[in-house]
Amino acid sequence: MGNPKAFLEIHRQEAGYRPIHDRIHDFGEVEQTLNTRERKLQASRCMDCGVPFCHWACPLGNKAPEWNDALYKGDWELAFRLLTSTNPFPEFTGRICPALCEKACVLNRYNHEPTTNREDECAIIEAAFREGYIQPHTAISRNGKQVAVIGAGPAGLTAAYSLNHMGYSVTVYEKNEAAGGLLRYGIPNFKLNKAIIDRRLLMMQQEGITFRYGEAIPTDALPTHLTADYDAIVIATGTPTARDLNIPGRDLKGVHFALDLLAQQNRVLAGMEFAKDERVTAKGKDVLVIGGGDTGSDCIGTAHRQGARSVTQIEIMPRPVEGHEDPHNPWPAFPRTLKTTSSHEEGCTRRWNINTLEFLGEKGRLTGVRVQEIDWKPNPAGGRPLMVEKGKPEIIKAELVLLAMGFLRPEHPQYADNVFVCGDAQNGASLVVRAMASGIDTAQKVNKFLTK
Repeated sequence: MGNPKAFLEIHRQEAGYRPIHDRIHDFGEVEQTLNTRERKLQASRCMDCGVPFCHWACPLGNKAPEWNDALYKGDWELAFRLLTSTNPFPEFTGRICPALCEKACVLNRYNHEPTTNREDECAIIEAAFREGYIQPHTAISRNGKQVAVIGAGPAGLTAAYSLNHMGYSVTVYEKNEAAGGLLRYGIPNFKLNKAIIDRRLLMMQQEGITFRYGEAIPTDALPTHLTADYDAIVIATGTPTARDLNIPGRDLKGVHFALDLLAQQNRVLAGMEFAKDERVTAKGKDVLVIGGGDTGSDCIGTAHRQGARSVTQIEIMPRPVEGHEDPHNPWPAFPRTLKTTSSHEEGCTRRWNINTLEFLGEKGRLTGVRVQEIDWKPNPAGGRPLMVEKGKPEIIKAELVLLAMGFLRPEHPQYADNVFVCGDAQNGASLVVRAMASGIDTAQKVNKFLTK
């Protein structure tokens, strides 16, 4: 640790966001960057504490104290080597990870000013690309075995990357026109510019990985050409089925799943064109987002950039506690406290304990949503609390409703021993960093199976 007093003398400094009046008019990344001097000062705040809970909290086991120390000392190449020893794609996690490590940081317990690990890792990997530290590994010794990866989301890409470096010939099958999964078709460009994904994909192709796009592989009954041609198969298809809200009026024009908006907007930005009646847009509309998670937040930011008249977000669960401390998840666990994102800052009415009863419309088009305020009461029999009505139903005016209530965990048949499932396809919807950790773990299981 280069400066043992840094955490006492230097406060946490985040790069922050572009001004609201500027960023809501485009889909450029909203997050700014610190200069090199300020970034090194932030890295110096890492205490190299005796028990680094950041290791424990990070699904990838990132060595934050080690690469923060290297960054502080100006050894960017060493910081890059340490960072990528556990994390294959820091350019993704450095932009969109909720930073479980920061919540578990000892400094977060001490004064709620944890080390800026997420921003630091993003700065390290961008310096690696800029300075040429990161180069494609083209001299990989092949072992003669082939593996198919179905799905090119973060879990599939990580599994493919790991297996390729182990010497396997890897082919990735992707149903969409490009790789990335929710990185490309779920997360808006203002959080993750898709050129960042393309830069990594180009390197993976240079390293020998084959991508086959527009090929939807059924996983309920794997095709014989796959089972015959490949020594192992990795299923990384994510959680494709969104949770629906089957109430009266669900078939009205104007009620959409969140990804109908998010994926289409990302495709539009990539140059794809849609007919007017196919376009899902918030322009000039009162928008209601149902669901209080990150996907709902992404819908809010996208709606603003499309020119929404107003945006309201409702959540059926109670309002989270405010502040740094969560009594139900004390440090070093991740606190489920009220989260205000850059999209929320851009303007949004947020409400909790709201149950949706009915979609209302005229001539087949959505005009409003009837909702009911509720309370949650303890269940005398134990288990899930009981939902009870509170007050009278009301109508929220809306011409566009976006359902952002999560995704259903997929079910899989019993596969042969050489078929492995990873990421959200195995565990249900979760974080990108957990999907990546699952991809690494699955690659190791494949290698163990094929070398036993």
